[in-house]
Amino acid sequence: MPQLYLGLMSGTSIDGVDVALVDFSGSHPRLLDCRTFPFPSNLCDELHRLCAPSENEIELMGHADRAIAKIFAEASLQLLKDNYIRPDQITAIGSHGQTIRHIPLGELSFSLQIGDPNTLAILTGIDVIADFRRKDIALGGQGAPLVPAFHKAVFADPTKSIAVVNIGGIANITYLPKCDSDDIIGFDTGPGNTLLDAWCRRHTGQSYDEKGQWAAQRSADPELLQLLSKHPYFLLPAPKSTGREQFNLPWLDKNLSCIARQIDPQVVQATLVMLTTDTIAKQVLQFKDVEQVYICGGGVQNEFLVEELESSLHECELYTTDELGVEADAVEAMAFAWLAYAYVNNIQGSVPSVTGAAKGAVLGTFCPGREKKLQNE
Repeated sequence: MPQLYLGLMSGTSIDGVDVALVDFSGSHPRLLDCRTFPFPSNLCDELHRLCAPSENEIELMGHADRAIAKIFAEASLQLLKDNYIRPDQITAIGSHGQTIRHIPLGELSFSLQIGDPNTLAILTGIDVIADFRRKDIALGGQGAPLVPAFHKAVFADPTKSIAVVNIGGIANITYLPKCDSDDIIGFDTGPGNTLLDAWCRRHTGQSYDEKGQWAAQRSADPELLQLLSKHPYFLLPAPKSTGREQFNLPWLDKNLSCIARQIDPQVVQATLVMLTTDTIAKQVLQFKDVEQVYICGGGVQNEFLVEELESSLHECELYTTDELGVEADAVEAMAFAWLAYAYVNNIQGSVPSVTGAAKGAVLGTFCPGREKKLQNE
């Protein structure tokens, strides 16, 4: 009998929500469908504003919190309708929410995701598991990255060590050693697509550089690449995580202002591609027993970026996670379906060696969509 879950993922690229339909009745989770539902442009603008200090933030956040939940609900119900599945056939929805601020260090560190799970539960009539980060943060962790536990459950191979790299707005790596007793390692490597998309929007009006064709026409600027590579985040030891708070256009503009000449926007784009691929490759290559690297996330669609990454990885073989049985674009959404499954089945969803938490824990907060009758009713 199927055990069906939905996973919702809206990442730092802030362009839409990925919805995955997953069956957990077999020995391995099986992806039945996954689609991306874009955000309306006005909501994208509001979310970008929320990712940096601005006026009237609380009211803006409150409106966006419910607006995103409504979009999540519409997307979830549409995917179910397209697959001829009723909401009451879904055990639960695992919703990551939209991160608008990630401050992982300090005595009162926090990570804030919006997309009200109560609204999502009521509109779909499906139980929702959300708020996955804060339990880990309460235990002293950074609350990110969260997907390595799923990577281990689905991709780990007892015969060989591999690396899984997700290239979303921010890129992250998971090292899966062949010896199951060894701790897995996972952390954010730095920018993935977030700077590339933002720079492309500013100079071309397009939301992203399709297949990396704009950047591919030019070569990187060595001086600018060297400056960008000096960001202190790259020298921090793991566990570590980052976000748009550190890698954004104001930071890029500040570095550009340090160079006493104009740099063509296309050259800057090519340089940003190299920043992403260089920082990913540097972290992958520290794991000497890794010969195969599997990539996933939106960056897989950037052919120029993938070519440069393959070149930087030297003797490592580069594949997409499609080779492991999971579509590259679906991995993160599927991971949050798994985290919902883990919550329902009391399975540890965090990895202390990744986040730095004092111990592992079952992650998430439960928001019922199927209200039970009270005893006096």
